[in-house]
Amino acid sequence: MRFDIITIFPEYFTPLEVSLLGKARRNGLLDVHVHDLRQWTHDKHRTVDDTPYGGGPGMVMKPEPWGEALDALAPPLPDGAPANRSGGTAVSPAQDQAGIQPSRSAGTKPEGLAGGSADSSTGGPPEGSASHAAGGMAGGSAQGRAGSQANGPAEHSAVGPSGGAAAGPAHGPAGSQLGGPVGSELGGPGGGELRGPAGSQFGGPAGGELGGSGGGPEDLPAGRAPRLIVPTPSGRPFTQALAVEYAAEPWLMFACGRYEGIDSRVVAEARGRMIVDEVSLGDFVLAGGEVAVLVMVEAIGRLLPGVLGNADSVTDDSFAPGAMESLLEGPVYTKPPVWRERAVPEILLSGNHGAIARWRRDEALRRTAANRPELAARLDPDALDKHDRQVLRDAGFPVDGEDMAH
Repeated sequence: MRFDIITIFPEYFTPLEVSLLGKARRNGLLDVHVHDLRQWTHDKHRTVDDTPYGGGPGMVMKPEPWGEALDALAPPLPDGAPANRSGGTAVSPAQDQAGIQPSRSAGTKPEGLAGGSADSSTGGPPEGSASHAAGGMAGGSAQGRAGSQANGPAEHSAVGPSGGAAAGPAHGPAGSQLGGPVGSELGGPGGGELRGPAGSQFGGPAGGELGGSGGGPEDLPAGRAPRLIVPTPSGRPFTQALAVEYAAEPWLMFACGRYEGIDSRVVAEARGRMIVDEVSLGDFVLAGGEVAVLVMVEAIGRLLPGVLGNADSVTDDSFAPGAMESLLEGPVYTKPPVWRERAVPEILLSGNHGAIARWRRDEALRRTAANRPELAARLDPDALDKHDRQVLRDAGFPVDGEDMAH
């Protein structure tokens, strides 16, 4: 599966070199490319933001760099308005103005990507820009004009034309360097590198990327386009069900905004050639979309076959489709059986798998009713047996009231 991430802070994504996702990348299960948006700027300060039309606080990310980035990384398909690679249909500007979204063919399963990574000649990203994200999705909109100015163009003056940081290098966990203007490296446990402007793996202006191997967008199968995900507080909620849907895609692209967000025309134009989802992590505001994208990449990546050591692990997750949908996972225990005078529930030591399964479901019902009653309200009453209902009643949840689904 291929991920392309466009950001003004490519170094934000060094965590993708470690843990399960780092191992998945090294094993060829994930093909991740991080691109510096400032690669597609043309002024001395490599500006990516400007003041908003209509006035008001904050800054807005300019459409020109974003348009060039999308053109370079996901070139428009030939012959006008093509069918989307996922079976969806592109929409015209007039349709977009009318709020018509691209549709996806029922039952269409996206085909696999022929591997390959973005070629450095396509351009990479720069640092520091303006846009926002909320719901864990896009940058903070709560900044006032003074704060925006401090983090906007003035911030850019600290970044040289080649994208190098004005500050000296910081040392990474493997003794390597982060942030030198001319090709410093951040070595991860798998040997991943963060290099600078000469166009290396992590966001140099000549086309940075994080990992991946061989070939660029031009080597992708003909007639394909990525599914573009834009973190924003005004988007649809990111859920486990949506993570499952995204995990079935061969190619996802993420646009990390900052400040007040990306000029709305960028999303409108992109919808003419690919599926675009505006997504939010929740009802809160972040300083940028990078954290949100890290969350989504991990939630999606761990669902891919071979990423987790035990494929059955995902079936018992909170919110997992099936028996755990709309339920939180209950408490878990490991050795020793007694710790600081606290014993593991005896049922878990009994070896009675049926009784253990019943106990785990009871605990999931109790925890969901206590911590997330709005989730418990979505439970399908027809899927609850007599015992389920009694557990919920004992937990003080109105099983037979109007709060239940239907």
